[in-house]
Amino acid sequence: MKIAVLLHGSGVYDGTEIHEAVFTLLALAEAGLDYQCLAPNLVQHHVINHLDGSEMEESRNVLIESARIARGEVLDIAQVKAEDFDALVMPGGFGTAKNITKWAFEGPTGPIVPEIRDFIRAMVNGAKPIVALCMSPTTLAKALEGTHHAALSVGSTVEASPYDIAAISSGMETLGHESESKSIDQISFDEELKIICAPCYMMEANILEVRENIRIAISKLKSVLAG
Repeated sequence: MKIAVLLHGSGVYDGTEIHEAVFTLLALAEAGLDYQCLAPNLVQHHVINHLDGSEMEESRNVLIESARIARGEVLDIAQVKAEDFDALVMPGGFGTAKNITKWAFEGPTGPIVPEIRDFIRAMVNGAKPIVALCMSPTTLAKALEGTHHAALSVGSTVEASPYDIAAISSGMETLGHESESKSIDQISFDEELKIICAPCYMMEANILEVRENIRIAISKLKSVLAG
């Protein structure tokens, strides 16, 4: 089995959430699943100072920044094919909503990087499972707009969250999807499309809870792959 792991920079506020990415790679390795990190080769929307949240006057490349997490072992997603992989895992972080889509600025009406849209659609059309963590279900929602009706989750509105879960969920619904409410100890599963979602840091969660949430999601992925 070869699992594609989609990165989109390095750092929660302008790229991939690093804890979620590392926990994903760890959970895949623990499950005995081989993986390959992928990322788009494009310029980040912006660079954020992770100490104070301010925007910095510099430019960075998403593929190069993703290589920090992958220890250099990352491929340009435009240079691979969905048929080379058995599943896709998408860690969160706001790079997915800033670099892959523009959801952070334009909501569900914003664009998506065509190569990533096409890769996701090819995975779904090939009946290959996808794990979407944290904010990544919004990227799935955009990629599958007008082609599939998916059950997706970015978290729960009845427990504490640093984000507007209701608004994000409503945005996914405007794209033709069903939004499910899931807490940090839960995952959602669209049985027809084989899509697994875990809220991770979309909820007020500690590092141990996020680690376990991802482990549960990858465990479900392994069971889906096993048939």
